[in-house]
Amino acid sequence: MLLNFNEIKELTVPGMNNGTGMMTAKMYMDEQGKVIPCSIHTGGSIGLHKHETSDDINYVLSGNGKAICDGQEEILSAGTCHICKKGSEHSIINTGNEDLVLLTVVVER
Repeated sequence: MLLNFNEIKELTVPGMNNGTGMMTAKMYMDEQGKVIPCSIHTGGSIGLHKHETSDDINYVLSGNGKAICDGQEEILSAGTCHICKKGSEHSIINTGNEDLVLLTVVVER
C-alpha cells in the first residue's frame, strides 16, 4: 500500500485534546490505526489524554519538545521517539522556537 500525503488535505487543529495553540496535520486512517504527519506550532501542545484502545508512536523529525507520559517527562528532539502504550495517558508540548514536527503512528489493538 502506498500513502501519498501530497494528495491528503492538511487540517488545522486548535487546542488538540484541550491543549494550547495550533497544530496542523495530514491523516490516513483505517480500522487498524492512523498515520499522521503533523506539526505542533510554537507555543502549542496536545493536551493530556488517554489511549484506551491503541499505542501512539511519535517520531520527532525536527524541533524540540517534551512528552509527559503517565507522569514521567521525556525530552523530545529530532531522532527521538515517544511511545504511549495502550492504557497510558500523555501530552506533548512544543518547547522550542520552531515547529515540533512529528510522524505519528496510532496502532489499534
